[in-house]
Amino acid sequence: MNRALSLGAIRCGLVCSLLGVLSIQHAAAESLYLEGAFRPLTADNKAFKIGDALTVQVFENSSATSSANTGTRRANDISGSVTHESGRRVGQLGIGVTGDFDGGGRTQRTNKLLATLTVTVLEVLPNRELRVAGEQLLTVNDEVQKVNLEGRVRPQDISDGNVVLSTRLADAHITYVGEGDVSDRARRSAWRRIVDWLGL
Repeated sequence: MNRALSLGAIRCGLVCSLLGVLSIQHAAAESLYLEGAFRPLTADNKAFKIGDALTVQVFENSSATSSANTGTRRANDISGSVTHESGRRVGQLGIGVTGDFDGGGRTQRTNKLLATLTVTVLEVLPNRELRVAGEQLLTVNDEVQKVNLEGRVRPQDISDGNVVLSTRLADAHITYVGEGDVSDRARRSAWRRIVDWLGL
């Protein structure tokens, strides 16, 4: 009888231990559903999380014109005469000073940039906006063209094809730089920059 009780106690202990192990493993199991990475089967392919790619069509067109005209006229006349007691004029002196100045200047600048590049989502902000950044390098005839883009985009501004216009980016920083012989020839020489700095 004692032996049967001891076997029952052992079995009960084993069952309790087994149930305890199973409950611990169940508690440590992770869910297959990740809210931040879940995309429904019927959803579009818009970028929405960190690491997603987004195509940006850069269309920037700006122009500025500034002009100034200045004109001044000045004329001063000083005259004097010397007379004798008899009233007869002995001498006469006259000085006339005139000055004219005409100045004018006009500045006109027009910029146009068309490009398409794919950027990466770096951060999802608390208001669900996406902070994106990317770079594109293109080499043509040993001339390196580099486009850098950074900004914030609202999810509703992204089209169904996962494309957004650069005009819809907030805090956009777009840099277009060329490096090579053509760019070097387009820059002003050092002596010309010094003369311009001196105002000559």
